[in-house]
Amino acid sequence: ADCRYTCHQECCSLIQLDCRPLDPGQGQLSPESTLLPPYSLNVTQTVEEEKPEPPTIQEIKQKIEKYNAKVTNCLLMKLNDDGTYTGFIKVHLKLRRPVTVPAGIRPQSIYDALKEVNLADMTDKRTSFYLPLDAIKQLHISSTTTVSEVIRGLLKKFMVVDNPQKFALFKEMRKDGQVLFQKLPLTEYPLYLRLLAGPDTDVLSFVLKENETGEVEWDAFSIPELQNFLMILDKEEKDKIQQVQRKYEKFKQRLQQTLKEARGKPG
Repeated sequence: ADCRYTCHQECCSLIQLDCRPLDPGQGQLSPESTLLPPYSLNVTQTVEEEKPEPPTIQEIKQKIEKYNAKVTNCLLMKLNDDGTYTGFIKVHLKLRRPVTVPAGIRPQSIYDALKEVNLADMTDKRTSFYLPLDAIKQLHISSTTTVSEVIRGLLKKFMVVDNPQKFALFKEMRKDGQVLFQKLPLTEYPLYLRLLAGPDTDVLSFVLKENETGEVEWDAFSIPELQNFLMILDKEEKDKIQQVQRKYEKFKQRLQQTLKEARGKPG
């Protein structure tokens, strides 16, 4: 009646109330007097979190000047008249699964890039392969470029035709000798994070990884992609079997040689 607090009867022992009656003559309310029947819903008003005010153009200018003062590789940020700014980010590609690309397509030329020619649309043939481990790609982006656009841009540069939803952009941070990864929302602006962290990639770096959700969503892959995965796994299995066989064959030879040398010797 006074504090409008409600809870389940099962939760009574976990609740501590400090209700203050409206009328001083009324007695203090007990937890039992505010309980609802079991399995009732406690409807509360949603309170929106206060979002920080966006930085002013002057604040952005000061941050960019401070950022550029620390840059040692000429990859400076540039402020535009409308308050937006451009700069560079480096993305590490740490993909554990193969990607799908068009088969028999020549590398993209400068003409193709300027004309925004999508070479992947020129053929229906597909093949899968592993990108080099920890490959690094440098991107020139704007302060309005989102994580979603960065992912799509990376896939386009490598001519990867997989669904962009299979990938996620992470920020990598180092703290107290530990490496921490945090998945970035698709609406985040990577260049702003770069500006706040400074140019030192040991403080903050970006990593493209598989969009892990616990279980692999195989329905997101096409039949040719799944067949390629099976071929790759079969090859890896055969290679692993050969490695184990060679390893124990060497052990066998060394053991036989040791026994041969020990024959006729006491003990």
